[in-house]
Amino acid sequence: MKSAKLKVKDYNKKIKKFCQERGVVLFGVTDISAIKDEFKLDKNEIKGLDRAISFGFALSGKVLDGVTEHPTKLYYHHYKQANAFLDQLALQIVNLLGQDGFNALAIPASQIVDWQKQTAHLSHKKIGQMAGLGWIGRSNLLVSPKFGAQFRLTTILTDAPLKYDKPLKNDCGKCRACVVVCPAKAIKEKPQDFDHIACYEKLREFRKLGYTDQFICGICVKVCKGK
Repeated sequence: MKSAKLKVKDYNKKIKKFCQERGVVLFGVTDISAIKDEFKLDKNEIKGLDRAISFGFALSGKVLDGVTEHPTKLYYHHYKQANAFLDQLALQIVNLLGQDGFNALAIPASQIVDWQKQTAHLSHKKIGQMAGLGWIGRSNLLVSPKFGAQFRLTTILTDAPLKYDKPLKNDCGKCRACVVVCPAKAIKEKPQDFDHIACYEKLREFRKLGYTDQFICGICVKVCKGK
């Protein structure tokens, strides 16, 4: 039976199983037709692609244990490898979708277009939120009920007939662990008040001091463990 003729529910199961068998811990699908104007992508690239697959890979708790007052070189390497894994898997999924007769476009897990604004081709976390993977926490990161913020995320745009997932209604509740530890004091009571500039300046400082070769931190990620 051709996948193009499969029922939506069955095709969802096929793609989700393919991902989970390769290490994916978070998987969701959402309609992105209303937010495509926000993407920093050519309109021809995304024409007809109104669904997004959002999936995530868990970070190592032991690697994060070493992140205290600043990021470590081990965390930087782990971060890069997690992103590379997601990008490689995204290519496999796009290939599978193509074999089944559908169009798909993999978006890099970590390719920043504007570092000062910390923006990429699109917001993986916004799409992840829409796909039911979590909520935007005080740290301005996507937070999963199970994994907290300890995962990396990427997105595939497609026209495959996949069933949409519903956004979660959760939030951070009384937890303010990230507010306490943020070295830039960028994390506020409300997610929308997150100080992007203060965060960026601290990331620049960490890079200048030689802790990493990229603008990353990991301190708020370490304390956001989920339940």
